[in-house]
Amino acid sequence: MEAAEWKRFVSPGAEVCLKPNLGWDLFLPGAVTSPWVVEGVVQTIRDYVGRIYVVEADQILADCERALRQTRMDRLIREYDLEWVNLAGEEFVEVEVPGARVLPTISLPKLLLRTEIITIPVMKTHNKTTLTGALKNQWGCLPQDRHRYHGVVHAAIADLNRALGVRFAVMDATICLEGKGPKSGRPRVMDLVLASGDLVALDAVAATIMGFDPPRIEHLRECAEAGLGTLDRTKMEIAGPDPDSLAVSFAPAQDNLVSRVERALGHGRCARCVFETCVFNLCCWGANSWYWVWYNLGPGKRHRNRMLRDSRYGAQWE
Repeated sequence: MEAAEWKRFVSPGAEVCLKPNLGWDLFLPGAVTSPWVVEGVVQTIRDYVGRIYVVEADQILADCERALRQTRMDRLIREYDLEWVNLAGEEFVEVEVPGARVLPTISLPKLLLRTEIITIPVMKTHNKTTLTGALKNQWGCLPQDRHRYHGVVHAAIADLNRALGVRFAVMDATICLEGKGPKSGRPRVMDLVLASGDLVALDAVAATIMGFDPPRIEHLRECAEAGLGTLDRTKMEIAGPDPDSLAVSFAPAQDNLVSRVERALGHGRCARCVFETCVFNLCCWGANSWYWVWYNLGPGKRHRNRMLRDSRYGAQWE
């Protein structure tokens, strides 16, 4: 954070919302942000800013309160006298997005509009957006029915980040996730933390390290074209090792049937016929059943136990 000059982007005395990724309630290192990284951010900013909130929101397929307890993030919140906010229970207001690419207005929690946001994603693959990082992490700030935007997810990420104006990003790349992200993938230790006030550049560097070509990732292009940051490596000042020297080959997340159907439905009337009927409830039941089997009867718990036992990061979850 110091190398990335975080104080240029965060106002002294400001109230700050820290937005980790707590998007799954079947605990798996690499699928959620590590408390160790959040604690490092808190220790860095606490004497410079005002009140610090930790925020996340429930998903259709995940209870963020349960994820908070499983990751031991609740212990961190008590120890540092932070304030936990489940955004699903907050008051939402409509925000206009000038020059919107697909969402001219967005409903957002009032809390996020009166505070400054530091996003703390985890480096992992995603079956809809190739990777989920500093830009995609704000998806959890939308109302709980945000699945209805999946058909236009790339442009919607750009509109969402323009509306929120995130100040700074710290990416947890200690334990990452590859393969069937963003949930049922395989944890991979990378021993890295990335930070920047340019979220597009940060995600581009992350993509390079993961073995992907940043300009080919659609939501990164959308965000760069919306003026949210740069994809041009020649315009980045990188402190630390050259990302090319760190590059590995992450197994990509394979496109699945749900993603293909969502793209085909788009954002119009056809999508509402699915997302606003009992068909969607049946889909959710099926997805949760599959995840339960994968985690409890398949490789999920083996992946978890391997990280807790064999990685140097296991102690933070004891």
